[in-house]
Amino acid sequence: MERLRDFLKTLLPSLWGKKSILSPKAELGLQGEKVARRYLQRLGMRFLAKNVRTRRGEIDLVFRDRDCLVFVEVKTRSSEDLFRPAAAVTYRKRRALRHAAFDYLQMIGSPPIKVRFDIVEVVIRNGHITEIRHLPNAIVLSYP
Repeated sequence: MERLRDFLKTLLPSLWGKKSILSPKAELGLQGEKVARRYLQRLGMRFLAKNVRTRRGEIDLVFRDRDCLVFVEVKTRSSEDLFRPAAAVTYRKRRALRHAAFDYLQMIGSPPIKVRFDIVEVVIRNGHITEIRHLPNAIVLSYP
């Protein structure tokens, strides 16, 4: 029983008052995804899935916005530096997102539905959300 408790402590450190085992960057990313999810839900979008992994990539969030399936890439930063957070979505990342979206559509039976790719930028400074920016249709849909 003690071994099980010790094992659970490593998986769930926050229950025992320890800090997360995730890196600060990963923690920031998770926080940004939660913020983006709540923000888009307040805009009236219906949440469907998070962190969808396919053989060709990962989709941060999936929503339904009226008659459209929306794949969302969340970019979170602790400061703005010189570039907007969305600038980190490179050509390679965009291509991986498109591939992952096509895989996801196949997994759910390829429904006849419009598809959109959005980016949500989240800036968090000193633990406070200083900016949320939603960029609809930020990634052009084309099959490479």
